[in-house]
Formats: sequence, structure tokens, C-alpha cells
Amino acid sequence: MRRHSCVLFLLLSILGLTNSASAQEVGSDGKQDSGFILEQNYPNPFNPETKIPFVLFEDLFVDGKPVVVSVRIFNVLQQFITAPTALNHPNGEGVRVLDLEYPFPGRFEAYWDGRDERGRQVASGVYFVQLTVNGKTQFQRMYVTK
Repeated sequence: MRRHSCVLFLLLSILGLTNSASAQEVGSDGKQDSGFILEQNYPNPFNPETKIPFVLFEDLFVDGKPVVVSVRIFNVLQQFITAPTALNHPNGEGVRVLDLEYPFPGRFEAYWDGRDERGRQVASGVYFVQLTVNGKTQFQRMYVTK
């Protein structure tokens, strides 16, 4: 069932019928009820690199434990392209954002150089960034231009 809802959301995103805010309900204070927000990458469209900002709110850290964050890039066929690297992470620069622990709240960024897992430059087109925090997921659409 979860895969079907993900497929539906991706298709609606391609058609421009949704945005990242519809993936999770937005609270009255403007932040996501999930405790995090995936912001729009910049620049967008981009060639060849982009930064992907996201915010982890204090609500996620009430138990004092770090949160587990993954950022994944997919193409329109839902094929995994790569995982970007973290910028300004406590573990250092260049760490892939796959099951990466963040020990405190704040605004963070991931960096994608526009290359796939094999190091090849991706083609122009629509790509999706998926942010998963403690098992909850949000998507955002990105455009690569040549």
C-alpha cells in the first residue's frame, strides 16, 4: 500500500497537481506536523549542481536522541539515482545522507553534483528528492537543464 501511495504522489507531482506540503499536513504555525520540512532545492532548475535544504524542528528531539535522516534522488521512473552528501554535518563534509544521524535541530543542506551512483552526469529532466526522517517521508521536484 505504501508503494502505491508513493507512486500516486510521484505521478501527481509530475502532473503538477501537488507539492511537498501536501505530502504531510501543515500545522497552524506553518511547519510540517512531521517535525521537519523539505525545502525547494536551489538553484532550480540547475546545471550541474544543487543544494537541498531541510529543517529539523525541536519536536523531533524531545527524547534527547538523534534523528535518522536519508535523502535520496529518483528519476521519473522511480529509479534510485544517488544519495547526496551532507553539508555542515557534525561528522564532517561529504558524508552521504543515508541513515545519517543528526544530533540537534536546525536548518541543514545536502549537496548533489548532478551525478548518478556511477559518477555519470544525469540527463536533463525532472528528478525527485525524497527526505526521510525517522521513517516519515516528503518529496520535492527538481529540474536538471543542460
